[in-house]
Amino acid sequence: MSERMVFTVSDESEGMRIDSYLASLCPDLSRSYIKKLIDSGLVLLNDSTIKASLKVSEGDKAVIDVPDLKIPDIIPENIKIDVRYEDDDILIVYKPQNMVVHPAPGNYTGTLVNGLLSLLDGKLSGINGILRPGIVHRIDKDTSGLLVVCKNDVAHRLVAEQLKDHSITRRYLAVCCGKTDGEGTINKPIARNKTDRKKMATDPTGKEAITHYNTLERFKGYSLIECRLETGRTHQIRVHMASIGHPILGDEVYGGVRKEFATKGQTLHAWILGLNRPSDGKYIEFKEEPPEYFQKILTKLRGE
Repeated sequence: MSERMVFTVSDESEGMRIDSYLASLCPDLSRSYIKKLIDSGLVLLNDSTIKASLKVSEGDKAVIDVPDLKIPDIIPENIKIDVRYEDDDILIVYKPQNMVVHPAPGNYTGTLVNGLLSLLDGKLSGINGILRPGIVHRIDKDTSGLLVVCKNDVAHRLVAEQLKDHSITRRYLAVCCGKTDGEGTINKPIARNKTDRKKMATDPTGKEAITHYNTLERFKGYSLIECRLETGRTHQIRVHMASIGHPILGDEVYGGVRKEFATKGQTLHAWILGLNRPSDGKYIEFKEEPPEYFQKILTKLRGE
């Protein structure tokens, strides 16, 4: 069984190549994969097969038939995992910048999950499915910091409940553009961007999203802030800070790229993580100082 998706081209998308147009609407499908579907006759425009280079017009009807994907076996890999805490139920691990948390199309190897499967001999919770064993929450590829990983389903449910009722402590450090106010709360719902499906955006019709921030240091044109999450929406801190005119430094998606800093992704770090231990309910908390690249940026900003 394949999945059929039907789109009607809006005036905003007129003139786009059909492969680019469909890639913008289907964030889980790469442009190269869509081109393969086009070449295989599985994409129709106005009921006709087409070439990937064809440009769409307003009112065109695009139909894409996506074959059922065969989920590959996730292979355990001998990847170094920095473990900060471990008991019979959970791990607290440090994820470096540029590491993907769990496998997804285009990233089936080299992920944190591949390394965890090797480290724990496959003993991870299964609630989130074959591609995300043990993963209760995640952080973006270019965000560094602490994550909790669950070894069994009971622990997974208990930790997930803490996430749901906002009792888990999650604090992030970030360098953002501009001089922020002393502190503030951003309460803006977040949904997928209506014109760019690979991005998120503040949207009154979206899901509740609340970020508290506190300014720790101000520099010439930048600020060091700490953010505390109440909710955990995709790209939440990045979207929220950009929405008030202070995008995260280095964020290529939401406007934080600055020429004077050769960053590789957003300067965002999950530095404090606290939760009630599943085994006995005792509160435990961990802190991880920012990595070297982050520290070098702070040194430069301080003029040291």
